[in-house]
Amino acid sequence: MNRHTKGFLSHLILITVSILSIFPFLWLVSTALKGQAENIFQYPPEFMPKFPTFENFVGVWHQIDFVGYFINSLIVAGFTVVLNVIFSALAAYPLARMNFKGKNLIFYLILATIMVPFQAIMLPIYLIVLKLNMIDSVSHFAGYVGLILPFAVNAFGIFLMRQAFMAIPKELEEAAFADGCNIFQIWWKILLPCVAPTCAVLAVFTFIGSWGEFLWPSIVLTDKSLYTLPVGINDLQGMFSANWRYIAAGSIISVIPILIFFLAMQRYFIAGHNDGAVKG
Repeated sequence: MNRHTKGFLSHLILITVSILSIFPFLWLVSTALKGQAENIFQYPPEFMPKFPTFENFVGVWHQIDFVGYFINSLIVAGFTVVLNVIFSALAAYPLARMNFKGKNLIFYLILATIMVPFQAIMLPIYLIVLKLNMIDSVSHFAGYVGLILPFAVNAFGIFLMRQAFMAIPKELEEAAFADGCNIFQIWWKILLPCVAPTCAVLAVFTFIGSWGEFLWPSIVLTDKSLYTLPVGINDLQGMFSANWRYIAAGSIISVIPILIFFLAMQRYFIAGHNDGAVKG
């Protein structure tokens, strides 16, 4: 098999996998563009709408408090991203640049938590949130705190930032120490700007995860005014019926902020997505 044949087969496999991956989203778009006169459950199914319309996008905007849910998701995702980047960088710095007893053990224990699914620890976290009164029945602020804090830091972020810090030459720190900088100043003014691409990568992954989180908000929240977009859109599904056209339209609108955030971070993301592969 020559080089051109291998290249053709590789591209063919990649194109096929890409089509299979994007097809559910395209079907969602098709459903959102179909009017009430078209049967979205017909067999054999029709992919292309006969009479495309945007009435479902307008309808979902008026059916639920879309702006309120959007603002709630923006607040939760924004604070989660900021806290995750800061806390992960703070935890990763001593694990990467300092020498102390038990450093490797602590790192491996943190890394081992990646294998524990959130569903396995969800009940104890919920009880902690409940005991600390971080629920929306106390106040709106407490409700936001209960949504944000459980995801404010994770093992993946610590691992990613640690690998990025380890790739920075130690001479930078030595020069900063010689100039009279303390540890915090070195972390804030020297090392953190050097790992800005990795921070962007972590921010993108955290934003996507927080924005699309459904299980935790649906358990913690009782006040509809604090619903995030995924929970608010799911509210369109009633006990006996569901407007799947509105659900599809709302789901598409909710994806737009993720695309905007990724495009805004794209140049940093491309520069830093390989930092986690640095040998530690």
